[in-house]
Amino acid sequence: MSLEKLPQDGGFIVTNVDHLLNWARLSSLWPVSFGIACCAIEMMGAYSSNFDLDRLGVFPRPTPRQSDVIIIAGTVTFKMAERIKRLYEQMPDPKYVISMGSCSNCGGPYWQYGYHVVKGVDRIIPVDIYVQGCPPRPEALIGGILELQNKIKGESLLSS
Repeated sequence: MSLEKLPQDGGFIVTNVDHLLNWARLSSLWPVSFGIACCAIEMMGAYSSNFDLDRLGVFPRPTPRQSDVIIIAGTVTFKMAERIKRLYEQMPDPKYVISMGSCSNCGGPYWQYGYHVVKGVDRIIPVDIYVQGCPPRPEALIGGILELQNKIKGESLLSS
């Protein structure tokens, strides 16, 4: 419900708990950023004043214990895989994953000849949103965050 439609005479707003909790969660996404390669530069660009993710309620956090989203940006190696899994396990529920760039989505240009590259971060942790590109522009990451907000809006907390 938009603010223009709110009753001005002290009336009531009727909603259910799912809508209220989902609105609160999608309006304050706190990602822990895990930038590994060149996609991390584009992710930092999305946080800059040109694109301003703060207006969407996205505030980066330095620790996974305060975050509900993890953005994997870059090439995931087998050495990094166990660290990513550990960070994911430290996040409180509900938690979401955004895979940013072709390297984290499917191994990128390195998977064919590199024995050390994981062929997609979804083999380690479950991914909710894939952002395509090499490297994806900040607008693409903003689009991925908007997709995640739409996904959160449709969830039901009480039935699970």
